[in-house]
Amino acid sequence: MPVASNVKMGNGVQIHHPELVNLYGCTIGDETKIGAFVEIQKNAIIGARCKISTHTFICEGVTIEDEVFVGHGVMFTNDRYPRATCEGRLQTEADWVIVPTLVKRKASIGSGAVILCGVTIGVGALVGAGAVVTHDVPDYSVVVGVPARLVRTMTEPKIEKG
Repeated sequence: MPVASNVKMGNGVQIHHPELVNLYGCTIGDETKIGAFVEIQKNAIIGARCKISTHTFICEGVTIEDEVFVGHGVMFTNDRYPRATCEGRLQTEADWVIVPTLVKRKASIGSGAVILCGVTIGVGALVGAGAVVTHDVPDYSVVVGVPARLVRTMTEPKIEKG
């Protein structure tokens, strides 16, 4: 699992185990950290100063803005109606349209969350661990559960040191 030569990588990007990731055709912003066993597909965009934790899958069509935290084992999707075949033959890229997803700056996504395509996760929002996000998440909101539901709104992101 390589870091392909067509990856656009900013200054100070940290990939501690480059032999244990699969990055191709994507863009990674300055000072972003990427954990082991992460796949980032072509045309995905990761902003500056993000943390992408281990075992995460970021597919084509996903844009992650600056200073976003993505926990362990987070999965993004880019197809609302996935199928293996089309008219009896294996599907190709020509058989579907990528549905984009946007994660705005300073958002945090907890471990094990699943982010369905076509949603926007707002500025400073928090997605709880294991949540399945099926709809947009407003700025500075906390969502949890399956499907994810709003449990709290903050006036600004809560940042605790510890």
